[in-house]
Amino acid sequence: MIGLIQRVKEAAVSTIDQKQACSIGKGIVLFLAIEKEDREKNGDLLVEKVLKCRIFADETGKMNRSLLDINGELLVIPEFTLAGEIAKGNRPSFDRAAPAEVGKQLFDYFTMQLENRYKAVKKGYFGANMAVYLINDGPVTFWIKT
Repeated sequence: MIGLIQRVKEAAVSTIDQKQACSIGKGIVLFLAIEKEDREKNGDLLVEKVLKCRIFADETGKMNRSLLDINGELLVIPEFTLAGEIAKGNRPSFDRAAPAEVGKQLFDYFTMQLENRYKAVKKGYFGANMAVYLINDGPVTFWIKT
């Protein structure tokens, strides 16, 4: 799994037709890609990393606090294009991305594991064309691969 985490002041997601929406305040936006070789154990590892990653400032201004420490919110956005690559030519290849049905199953498993550990979790819509709005805090962005 590939996770791109961004520390945010706030964020929101909606479908392009604006019918569904969710938002968070201070916390993390996690863009999540599922690759062909990924299994549930990859999701379990990523859950721990995301919740415990110390990317929030402590009283001295150092990145020393986690999402758990600050009681922040988490917004998970399915983002298969993170599994893409543009190594040859100019058109992205998505050969590494999991098939949609496998990706959906692992996305659901991953978000369920997060929700079992932490209650301030919201999620985007798998397979939907979404509009994502966020205000980066820093900006602080990290790429995590399990």
